[in-house]
Amino acid sequence: MKLSSHGKGLLLTICGVLIISPDALLVRLIQVDVWTLLFWRTLLTAIMMSLILIIRYRSRFFHSFRATGRTGLLSALVLMLGSLFFVNSLKQTAAANALIILAATPVISSLLSWLVLREPIPRHTKIAIATCFCGILFIFSGSLQNGLLWGDVLALAATTMWGTNIVIVRSVRNVNMIPANVIGNLGVAPIVLFFGAQPLAVGAVDAGYLLLLGGLVLPFAFALITLGPRYLQAPEVSLILLAETILGPLWVWLALDEVPHPRTLVAGLLILTTLVIHTLISRNRSHAGSEGDLLPAP
Repeated sequence: MKLSSHGKGLLLTICGVLIISPDALLVRLIQVDVWTLLFWRTLLTAIMMSLILIIRYRSRFFHSFRATGRTGLLSALVLMLGSLFFVNSLKQTAAANALIILAATPVISSLLSWLVLREPIPRHTKIAIATCFCGILFIFSGSLQNGLLWGDVLALAATTMWGTNIVIVRSVRNVNMIPANVIGNLGVAPIVLFFGAQPLAVGAVDAGYLLLLGGLVLPFAFALITLGPRYLQAPEVSLILLAETILGPLWVWLALDEVPHPRTLVAGLLILTTLVIHTLISRNRSHAGSEGDLLPAP
């Protein structure tokens, strides 16, 4: 049976989210230092995404990079910082904390769109922004008692970077920004080498996890989540992406018995409920057949 465009978009996006959901677990399982982890995670992701671009563009491969222009370089810088913040946050706070804070990316991007692009913020989005920040502050208050605050701050910094990149991508909607993702990942390597990464000091088990993470999970998930929104409206994409916030901590709990702090559970329920309601309202207000914004993954 042939899928409709909408069905194809749902399938691509859901598969992408399912593939990327063990990201936090794999980061926790890898025992190398965070700089070595970042080196291989980003380098392998860049290599695999480059292969995807070569298959897509063939002789126009290098042109796809030039086409992103200065905006692509800005996007690459933001994505590079986001990767540094995100992986460090997973090493310094609970997976549930990091992923729940990361779930607030869509509302933070709305706030940044208002500040940078002067786009008006609907009333329901203003309420969602305020509620999400209250939930994040509640997570912070619990982390003060558990020594996890710095990791939460890094997760919020990563969320701000992802939100910023959404604004950047929206400013050049007709340009494929996947090459910027490649540049951003490649840019991490010299930084982590400066901070002491030891790429060759990786055991066999960790090497297997790194190949799984950087060679399969991240590049294929990014590709699917980038393709899926072409057939869906932004509110639908946002709703599907929320599944990672639930599945990510679930895999960590099942494999490592890491139980989220009660305050994180309360804040997570508040944030996720707010985002679901906000997404449903946005979907209802969208015009039939209008194109949604692309929401790229961490």
